[in-house]
Amino acid sequence: MSLKCGIVGLPNVGKSTLFNCISSGKAQSANFPFCTIDPNLGSTNVPDKRLEVLVDICKPKSVVPATVDIVDIAGLVKGASHGEGLGNQFLANIRECDAILHVLRCFDDGNVIHVDGSVNPVRDKEVIDTELQLKDLETVEARLSKTEKAGKAGDKEARKLSDLLSRYRDALMQGKSCRSVALLNDEEAAMAHDLFLLTNKPVMYVCNVDDASAAQGNAYVDAVREAVKDEKAEILIISAKTESEIAEMEEYEDRQMFLEEMGLEESGAVRLIQSAYHLLGLQTFFTAGADECRAWTVAVGAKAPKAAGVIHSDFEKGFIRAEVIKYDDFVKYRTEAAVRAAGRMGIEGKDYVVEDGDIMHFLFNV
Repeated sequence: MSLKCGIVGLPNVGKSTLFNCISSGKAQSANFPFCTIDPNLGSTNVPDKRLEVLVDICKPKSVVPATVDIVDIAGLVKGASHGEGLGNQFLANIRECDAILHVLRCFDDGNVIHVDGSVNPVRDKEVIDTELQLKDLETVEARLSKTEKAGKAGDKEARKLSDLLSRYRDALMQGKSCRSVALLNDEEAAMAHDLFLLTNKPVMYVCNVDDASAAQGNAYVDAVREAVKDEKAEILIISAKTESEIAEMEEYEDRQMFLEEMGLEESGAVRLIQSAYHLLGLQTFFTAGADECRAWTVAVGAKAPKAAGVIHSDFEKGFIRAEVIKYDDFVKYRTEAAVRAAGRMGIEGKDYVVEDGDIMHFLFNV
């Protein structure tokens, strides 16, 4: 699935450093604003210990993990919604992403320039929120003027859309993001999706801290928590500087020792990749055997035929049924034959909703 998370934030808050740590791409990183101009795209593996266990059991010839695309987008400044700085380019790039990783500077360092002269992550957050909200307000009002006319002319669908747009406009006028507006039903959710509003995208705030605050956070992080407590958003604490040092270590044992000294169980990059994957509303199912163990990506709530289509479009078109083994059962019985003998293999039809960690085999006919 070609879903993307966009790394955003003010200039010089650590976006590109973070991107380099988690992505196969390598972005330029330097101590001056607008170091990143063109968006950098990288694809990175999603760490999953379950895949490692399956590999240990099956001893396959090849292993293919799930991946997620990460985009490092140019920094934004006040006035971006009116084209200031790299505003127009920034907003166009973020519109193409499916979720937002909003990096906030939560550390003091006189040697690292801040575009506004001082460290204040809540203010920085509000700068970007305001620019995105202003752009959304422009979009909503333009669309609303058209749908209101159609609604008055008797178009029932236009009236429904006008009602949703009016609620979005009211929220934006109050300085709130569109994601704060409660949707009434699946029909409204579909309409909302088709509007492609910037502040309707799922968001995770990534608090970039110093080494000493990597495990517990600091006062800046506490301020961010308070500022976003009413939002539908996640918070992740990470030290981009520390992550860059970990990324340079070639030996796994050295990385683990470094993490233990920092009081961390796993790297922030691993936690960020996993969180980004779930932020996109994605989950994993597996195929496992002697030839290949592979993690496949499917949307949460997807049914069996859609999962089959991830492997090949013909699998979805000619779907007959799916043989499903729960991950824990496979680990317990070790082979497909043993699972089947124990009566633990499920035979599922078109309405089966895929669960995270399912091991699946599809029967189809085209």
